[in-house]
Formats: sequence, C-alpha cells, structure tokens
Amino acid sequence: MRTIIIPATQRIYLEAMREGLLEIFVEAGAVVSTPTCGPCLGGHMGILAKGERAVATTNRNFVGRMGHVDSEVYLASPAVAAASAITGKISSPEEVVR
Repeated sequence: MRTIIIPATQRIYLEAMREGLLEIFVEAGAVVSTPTCGPCLGGHMGILAKGERAVATTNRNFVGRMGHVDSEVYLASPAVAAASAITGKISSPEEVVR
C-alpha cells in the first residue's frame, strides 16, 4: 500500500510543515509532495496500474482519470482517507480513534 500526500496549496503545505505533520507523515512511510495535481489527473506520482485501487480525496471520479481504465478509485473525505491509510483498507475514522 502507498500513501501519497499532496497538499492543495502552498499555504496548506506551510501549515502542515509548521505543525510538524509533514515529518510525521514521512516517518510513517508516506510520500509527501509539493502542491500539484499529481495522480488526480492521471499525470504522475502514483497513477494506478491495472487492478490497483485508491482512496482519494479528489472531487472527480471517472474511468481512467487516475491511471489505467481497469483501476478503481473510491472518493472519500480526508478523515476516511487517513483512517484507510492507517488500516490498509477502506475504513471509518471511528475504527482508528482511541
């Protein structure tokens, strides 16, 4: 499983950096990028191969958008995406909150 974090804007990137979140994400094994569209437009950085699945916080979902036409993309809130990254499967935040 891959976890790719791409902040939406420079401002959000800076906020995450100041809060120490980027360090936490990298130490947990995630890839953190500078703000870009990345895989959400099927361009680069994590595009899906045939049979791969993604939980994404993007606002659009159509066949082939994030890579191969035989991949699957599930749209979710940031909380569900974070919970899913922790568990390795689509999960509710309640599953990981202690």
